[in-house]
Formats: sequence, structure tokens, C-alpha cells
Amino acid sequence: MTDLLHTLPDFPTKQYTHLIPSLEKCLITTTDLLTLDPLEVAKRAHLPLLDVRRLANHVLASLQTQLGVVDRTEALRKHEDSPKLDDASSLKASGRTVSKEWSAITTLDPLLDAALGGGIPTTYVTEVTGESGAGKTQFLLSLLLTAQLPPPHGLSRPTVYISTEHPLPTSRLAQLLRSNPHLSSLPASSKPSLTRIFSIQTPDLESQDHILAYQLPVLLARHSIGLIVIDSIAANYRAERSSSSTSGAALGLRSTQLVQLGHQLRSLAREHKCAIVVSNQVADRFAPIPSSSPPQRPPGSSPPSVHSLSSPPHPDSSQNMQSLDSAIMHPPPFPQPQSQSWTPQYPILTLDHQQNFFTGWSSGPHNDHNNQNQNLKTPSLGLVWTNQIACRIALVKEQQRMYGNSEEGDSGEGNADWTPRQWKRYMKVVFASWTPATGSEERGTEFKIWSGGLRTVGQGE
Repeated sequence: MTDLLHTLPDFPTKQYTHLIPSLEKCLITTTDLLTLDPLEVAKRAHLPLLDVRRLANHVLASLQTQLGVVDRTEALRKHEDSPKLDDASSLKASGRTVSKEWSAITTLDPLLDAALGGGIPTTYVTEVTGESGAGKTQFLLSLLLTAQLPPPHGLSRPTVYISTEHPLPTSRLAQLLRSNPHLSSLPASSKPSLTRIFSIQTPDLESQDHILAYQLPVLLARHSIGLIVIDSIAANYRAERSSSSTSGAALGLRSTQLVQLGHQLRSLAREHKCAIVVSNQVADRFAPIPSSSPPQRPPGSSPPSVHSLSSPPHPDSSQNMQSLDSAIMHPPPFPQPQSQSWTPQYPILTLDHQQNFFTGWSSGPHNDHNNQNQNLKTPSLGLVWTNQIACRIALVKEQQRMYGNSEEGDSGEGNADWTPRQWKRYMKVVFASWTPATGSEERGTEFKIWSGGLRTVGQGE
């Protein structure tokens, strides 16, 4: 910051005397302050973020005034509007502003909305994951219609459906409009319409990147889109996977692509104040098999030597010759190598343990103890993609079985005779930034799929 007074001789540096020495020590110039992210500058200089941001805004306003871009009154007003560290009322005001601007898309089921904290909010990227037949597409199709409803149920805005696997199922959407009692009872002026749903297909990863980078921003600006649905986000990535894609360089490139995709979607959601919901596929996950520790030798003892067991005796003695003949006819067993098992020093920090908290599938009491590993799933695209989303909703599908004369879920006895009856589906909030997550030991909210969409079990029956 030694060049600050050379650039802006009249800049009031007195109120920033606690910041400028640290910035000069880290060799941060005025250009760095204006071009770099304030968070990066704050980390490099070990300074409070709000103070650095306030200084950057003040320098920018003074520079714009000197160049004649804006007048002095407008520049000072922009500077005064910047958040201050010691202004607690501004933080309270910003909190009230956020609560007033909260808008969400309902599922038209009060229990599902309660589990989601009010619905699917705007300005966030939400993921719906689950295995085939769990109800991901049905969940997304209902959101395409409810987002068109007036507040508080929707946004009164059109929606976009980006498909990577199959075209938009218009027949199912028409069935939802006819069968759902809330949608069918609306007047024609406020009733959702299929003409307000824009459908885009992305057959490969290259076209998907082009559409998200160029075509989608134009569509959002022209039609004020309120909801973007991508079904599914992992299909094109999994389709282009090959044997060469498992190398370190390929995995690093894929991680970079996922980070860029997440940044792009979050920027679109914040800039256009829309909700982005993506579906994701899952893969089977097998829990590590516990291995028994190798037998321990007594302290101070040495391992058996192969040479000591098979070395021939001295041929000068007849007794040794008899021992040699016996050793040739009945050779001693060769010592088997002992299995080595590695046990981490801190098992709670391993990925096998941590992924129980962000995948949506954990070894809870409702899982089958004899076939527990068969029920574990993990969402596609790994931990890198998990860090790009604000919320993960897991739709868990379990098979209902008949044991004797009673019906039970997958938690029944594994050795008992059973016959499959039907599927049970549960919705779990794995993590979210606006509502508490479903407990790892809880099943979630049970729901069913019917002609009118999704509803919790016991509702409308």
C-alpha cells in the first residue's frame, strides 16, 4: 500500500492506520486491493474481512470520483452502504432483509415441506439423490409445476428442465395437473402450464458445458426463470468414463471441471435469484470388512527361520544321517506368511466413517444387520461435488417384506422366509444450510408416489 498516496494523494488514511502496515508488510499494492478477492487479501494480511472490504470499497469510490466516472455524492453513498465491523445494527438489518427475501418452492405436502424447512429455496443449489425408482424424477416434475404457483407456494415464474437422459415426460406432467387436488382446483389464470416449462436436452458433456455457459444465462435473463432442473447431473460424466480416466491427471482434471460447474451454478442462482435442483445417481458402497489381527509373538522372541528348519545336519554322525533321511521323507512345513492388517490411528477421521454423514446412507438400526453392506449407497461424483452443493436430499428405497404373518421392512431376520410385497420410500435431508438434517439413526419421512405427485404416507388416504 505504499503506492496508495501516489495514486490517491487526498485519500484519508488516518481511519485505516490499523490496516495499512499489515498490507505493506505483505507487499499488497493498491492494484491488488482492487483486483483480488477481499477474502484472499484478508487471509494474506491476517486482517478482518469486513475491514478489508470497507477499505477496498472506499479506495474504489475515491478512484471513481477522481476519474469522473461517478460524482462525489454517489461515490460516498456507495461507501457508506458498505458493511462496517462495528455497526451491529447493519448486521441485524441484513438479517431481516434476508428473512424478508426468503422464497421457496413447495412440494404441496405439509410434512415434506416441514422436513425441508419450508420447501426448496432460491439462490441455492440443491441435489436430490437416490437409486433408480426412488422417485427423483417425480420429485423434480412436481417442482416444475409448483414453481409457477403464486407465493407462498411458488415463485410465479417459468421453469427450465435440462435433461441428460430422456426427454421431458409431458404426459406425466399433464397427469399431475389433472390428479393433484390443489393444482386442478386453481383458476386458469394462476394454474401452471406446460407452455411455461422450457425443455433442453444435453446428449453429451460438451453440449452440456456449452448450454450451461452460454445458452442458459441468456434464457434466464429473457424469461425470468425461477427454477432450473438438471436431470441428472452425473449422467454425462459417467457416460464418458473410460479406463484412461482413472489416472491421476484425469481425476485431477475431472475435479477441476466439477469445481467450475459448481461455481457456475451457484453464480447463476445468486445472480438471477432462482432455485437450481439437480438429480444425482448413486453407486453401491461396501463397508470395509474387519480383519483379525495377526497372532502376537511373546516379547523378545524372534520369528522362526526357514534356514533353521531346512538346513541339513552334519554328515559325520550316524544319528544325524538318520535325521537327514527323516527330514527328506517328511519335510517340515514351510512357514506361512502372516496376514498384515492396517488399522488407522484415528478411525473416526477416515472416509469410510465420515461419508456416513454426507452420503445419506449409514449403518443405522433400520438396516438389515445380515445384509447391511448391500443397502449402502454413495452419490456419484464424489466428495468434490458434495462440496459444491448447499443441500443434499436422499430418497431411500427399501423393500417391504412378509415374515410369517407380519409385514416388516429390511430390518427383519435375514434367515426367515420372506416374500417381496412393495417398496417403501423415505426422504432424508442429509445436510442443508437452512434446516436441520435428518438424524443418521432415523429413517426419514415416508412418502408414496401417486397420480397426483408425492405425498407422505397417511396424507390424503
